[in-house]
Amino acid sequence: MDPHTELFQQHRPRLLGLAYRMLGTPADAEDVLHDAWLRWHAQDKASLDDPEAWLVTVTTRLALDRLRRAKVEREHYTGPWLPEPLIEPEEDPEAKAEHAETLTMSFLIMLERLSAEERAAFLLHDVFDYSHAEAAAILDVTEDAARQRAHRAKQRLRDERARFTANAQTQRRLLERFAQALERPTEANLRVLFAEDAMHVSDGGGVARAALRPLQGSERIAHLYLQVAKHEKEHDVRRRLHMLNGAPVLLTWADGQLVTATWVECDDDRIVALHALRNPEKLARLAAVTKSPGGSSLH
Repeated sequence: MDPHTELFQQHRPRLLGLAYRMLGTPADAEDVLHDAWLRWHAQDKASLDDPEAWLVTVTTRLALDRLRRAKVEREHYTGPWLPEPLIEPEEDPEAKAEHAETLTMSFLIMLERLSAEERAAFLLHDVFDYSHAEAAAILDVTEDAARQRAHRAKQRLRDERARFTANAQTQRRLLERFAQALERPTEANLRVLFAEDAMHVSDGGGVARAALRPLQGSERIAHLYLQVAKHEKEHDVRRRLHMLNGAPVLLTWADGQLVTATWVECDDDRIVALHALRNPEKLARLAAVTKSPGGSSLH
């Protein structure tokens, strides 16, 4: 490996982490990194005082352009749009542990509520620890503009994050109870899991069966999963808990095929939001590295 390729590979995990948090899908993040590599390959390296800053700047601006296009495309997406989990490890172990929360599905969904410019400024400053002056240079705006964008983003995210205080252990426990309730489903044992105003969002991408609009309320969600459980009786269904994107996820296979990845947000003892990823295209990478568990339905 030549020195310039080695340098790019050295920074690749950080660049991937930034691009993925910007875009919410590994394929888009990898496309950005490919374009950044092509520009890096063509760049006169001798003219660069700070190669890392150059790579981060190019990656951020490419991701911004792609995110602006993606926001338009997602307006025509069939049903709700959810992020796709990142299978490839990113960053070094210490950094990954430090920033695990910013990889969760819940966090990525919150980021979708920001403008592209706010998202970039917030990630650079609050997740990747660049100063406002450094972020301004990367984004080619004034330092005051970068600071204001990051501040607006933090204000928007703060209200959302304050609603959910549960840790991964609580999420795992409630996912286990949810899976057990689906084994012997009744309206009562499903409804008790959810807060009265709980929200359910499923992403089928117009391909897999999924609700085309978010559902709100424990009664409506319980009725939905009574129908799901009825449908599952026709198939060999297996479930397994897994850690993905820094949080517990419940994976469901039907007849050996991965059909759903489910994340929850919760308070101390109830599920307040459930996100069910069912789009086969978004599950394909995960399906390639997991397999349906044998034996009992929950492992």
